[in-house]
Amino acid sequence: MKITPTEQLFTLFNETALILQEELDCTYLEALAETGENLFQGSILQEELSELTVKRLKKQYEEIHLQKFSNEEIRKAYQLVILKGMKENVQPNHQMTPDTVGMLVGYLVDKFLKQSSFRLLDPAVGTGNLLTTVLNQLNKNVASIGVEIDDLLIKLAYVNANLQEHPVQLFNQDSLEPLFIDPVEAVIADLPVGFYPNDVRAADYQLKAKEGHSFAHHLFIEQSVRHTKSGGYLFFIIPNGLFESEQAPQLREYFKDQVIIQGLLQLPTSMFKNKNAAKSILILQKKGEDVEPPKQALLVDLPSLSSAAEMDKILIKMEKWFQENKG
Repeated sequence: MKITPTEQLFTLFNETALILQEELDCTYLEALAETGENLFQGSILQEELSELTVKRLKKQYEEIHLQKFSNEEIRKAYQLVILKGMKENVQPNHQMTPDTVGMLVGYLVDKFLKQSSFRLLDPAVGTGNLLTTVLNQLNKNVASIGVEIDDLLIKLAYVNANLQEHPVQLFNQDSLEPLFIDPVEAVIADLPVGFYPNDVRAADYQLKAKEGHSFAHHLFIEQSVRHTKSGGYLFFIIPNGLFESEQAPQLREYFKDQVIIQGLLQLPTSMFKNKNAAKSILILQKKGEDVEPPKQALLVDLPSLSSAAEMDKILIKMEKWFQENKG
């Protein structure tokens, strides 16, 4: 059996992370960030390791030359080891965006943004998997920014971007606090769904709840729109019930005022453990002087992504929509 490049890298990340986990007495994910940093820097950075451990690590690192691997091979292997680490120590908000969804977001960003260079923001960057999936698909000059409150996730995102040589600016902060970044042409986000506990901060938003805690995912949408240039695009992975909650009327009003809905792609329910967890990709455009709404929004109910023939039909339908509305 021939080992694939992704499997080769997975083995390296996994085995060296296990060695570091034991020696540094830290979690698997922390050890993974450490080993990724070693690989990127081409040296062993942890000073407290025994001589024997340093030798073992060196031997394993020397067997792999990162430049022989494609960005996608590196991303997939790194994603798999992160998933392994998350299974051991899972927190509900650390769900990784499935690859197929990331690929679709990449396809959409490529289709809507005609310019050869632009700025891209992911305000819920997590481990950087969605962001790097999209960047790997774009043959464009993209300056990207990621924001993440969790110290460990942002460290994993930093290593992820470095290993794939993507110049990403990362900010370790609450994305709903003021962001000191210039406006961008595009936003992508797998929206964190739930209530935002900081009512004082939420009071600065139009989409704050009339009473009680506000929805974090609503505030993330508003924060993203604030940091997007007029005419810029936003691609959100949203829960299917986004427009059905008690706070939805406010959201509809806000949309009417600030954005144009360009499209909604409903992801196949077979992708999710239960129907209530199902999601869609929502495409918005920020209003501006010359911004025209499409003749009709791109509305797609995606078939099972494993059915190539069905997917081809949908892609043909989408291509036709782009020719008619974005030609």
